[in-house]
Amino acid sequence: MNKYMIFTESTTDLGNDMIKSLGIQVVPLTFTIGGVDHKEMAEEGEMTYSKFYERLRNGEMSSTSQVNVSEFEDAFSPFLEDGYDILHLAFSSGLSGTCDSAKAAAEKLGKKYPERKIIVVDTLAASLGQGLLVWHAVQMKNEGSAIEKTADWLEKNKLNLAHWFTVDDLVFLKRGGRLSGAVALIGTVLGIKPVLHVDNDGHLINVSKIRGRKNSLNALVNKLGETGIKPKNQMIFVSHGDCIEDAEYVAKEIRRKYGTSKFYINFIGPVIGSHSGPGTVALFFLAEKR
Repeated sequence: MNKYMIFTESTTDLGNDMIKSLGIQVVPLTFTIGGVDHKEMAEEGEMTYSKFYERLRNGEMSSTSQVNVSEFEDAFSPFLEDGYDILHLAFSSGLSGTCDSAKAAAEKLGKKYPERKIIVVDTLAASLGQGLLVWHAVQMKNEGSAIEKTADWLEKNKLNLAHWFTVDDLVFLKRGGRLSGAVALIGTVLGIKPVLHVDNDGHLINVSKIRGRKNSLNALVNKLGETGIKPKNQMIFVSHGDCIEDAEYVAKEIRRKYGTSKFYINFIGPVIGSHSGPGTVALFFLAEKR
C-alpha cells in the first residue's frame, strides 16, 4: 500500500500551481511586518510578494516565527484519521526550530495513531532547495516508492542538494548578523556582492565576494558546472527576491552553457525574504557535494 501524504512548510517557496500539481500539503510559517502577523501563503496569500518587497525597499523590517507543535498536530491529524501515513520534509534545523516542532508533533501523534507511520526528514535545506527535495520526493511517490524508501533516498541525498545564492542589498545580511556593519558599508560602496551557500549543517555560509551584480549571477551559473551532476538532465530550481529578470538571466545562461531544459522559477517568500532581502537570486541543483 502506498497511501501516504507528503507535507512540508511554506519555506519551500513553491507557488500555488506547483503545490497543486505535486499534490502536497504545506504548513505556513508566520511573518510580521508593520506590527501585523501574516501567515505565509503561496504567492498571493494575505499580501502579494511584490508588495512585501516594496515595503522592504521602503525601509520596513519584517520578522518571522516558526510553526509550533499544535499547528503541526492540527495539520497532520485529519490525514492520519483518514488512514494516511505522513512524510514531512522540514525546513532546515540549522535555520529554524520548525523541524523540532514537527518531530515533537510526530512523537505525540504516533502515540495516538500507533498504526500510522509519521516520518520527519530534516532537509537541512531552505527556499527552493527544500522545494526541490519535495519535488524529487513526489516523483518517487508517483513512481510507486513506499514511504520508507522515499525517506531513505532523502536522507542519503539531501547533502547533495546544492544551494548557491547572491544578494543585492547587504543591509539584510548585516541585520541577520552575517556581515559586520563595516563590511556591509564598504561592500556597498565598492559594489561587492557576496556569494553564499547552505552548508552540510543547514547553516548559511558566506563563501566569496564578487564585484558587480552580473559577475555574481555568473558565479552561480559556474557553480552548476563545477559540481552539478549531469546538469543537462536535471530539474533546476531558481528563486528570486522580486527580481525575475535576474533569475531568468541565470536560467538562460545555464541553458546556453549546459543545455539544461527543465527549470522552475519562483519568488523567495516573505519568511526567507525577510532575512535575504530584495534582489536575492538563488540556484538549486543536485551536486557531487553541497
